[in-house]
Amino acid sequence: MDKLVGNNVTTENSSLNKWTLGEPGLFHHRDPSELRVLVPAILGVICVLGVACNLTAMVILFSNAHRGKLSLINSLIFNLMFADGLVLMFTVPFRAASYSRANWSLGWVVCKTADWFLQSCMVAKSLTVAFMAKACSRYVSNPTRQVSIHLGSILVVLFFIWLSACSVTIPLWLFAKLQREVRGLVCVLMFPPEAKEFMSVYVKAYPLGVYCAPLSVALMYVWKAYGHCQRRSSKSQNLRTQIRSRRLTLMLFSLTLAMAILWLPQWVVWLWERHLAEKETEGAQPLTSSPPLFLALSAQLLTFSLSLVNPLIVLFLSEEFRESYRGLWR
Repeated sequence: MDKLVGNNVTTENSSLNKWTLGEPGLFHHRDPSELRVLVPAILGVICVLGVACNLTAMVILFSNAHRGKLSLINSLIFNLMFADGLVLMFTVPFRAASYSRANWSLGWVVCKTADWFLQSCMVAKSLTVAFMAKACSRYVSNPTRQVSIHLGSILVVLFFIWLSACSVTIPLWLFAKLQREVRGLVCVLMFPPEAKEFMSVYVKAYPLGVYCAPLSVALMYVWKAYGHCQRRSSKSQNLRTQIRSRRLTLMLFSLTLAMAILWLPQWVVWLWERHLAEKETEGAQPLTSSPPLFLALSAQLLTFSLSLVNPLIVLFLSEEFRESYRGLWR
């Protein structure tokens, strides 16, 4: 999200509303030497393992597509792995570097784009999971039906996903600003008073639109696919087709559940911090303090770990992937 961890929301004056993105003194009074080493180390492990797993899955998918096994489901899985790879390669290293510093030292460009880029990738992943669940439900309803899909149609779906993801997160890019304060440079989300009402609605509607709605749709379609699997298991059908349908449904359910669980703490922190921001900009004394450091830090780590969990789910639960993986080494 836009706060690293344990940041206090501040206001500069009555004409500006400001939320801190990277407050200096991140681990103040909390044994900074240990945390500034431990957190980047954990992120480094997640990054290395995640990139390896995502690249493996992407190579398998590209190889299958090259052999003529082009499908919407596999293309959406590729898009999910691609988004995970972007998070791991272009977000995690910068976030690890920011954790190890007492103030923001990554420059204006990173401040302006870091949170927008991360959120765009996360939104793209949630939309991709929703589209995958719908495609899975359609396949499981009639797995013997031959469906031909053109590359152009797949590209249109992927373009729509990324266009929607990059558009809905524009306010995070538009209002990000590098500010110099007493303790050094701080990356903040600063918006003028005329945008106050818009941002008040945005910070509440944003989680509903990019987290609750897509994952609810995904769970609905996964449940429909599960119902199709249960009904068809009593009919005479190719056993291999039944197993493939069940594994595909299980994989989609696992991806949806993993995203719902691992992304949830970050939304708790998001709403907590925004509630404090509104109270302070209104001049009211908030009843609660900033989110605990452990909660905020865990939320960040769990969000990034999702980019490692997703390819592991795909590689272990998909029979097609396991067979293709063994074929890579023959």
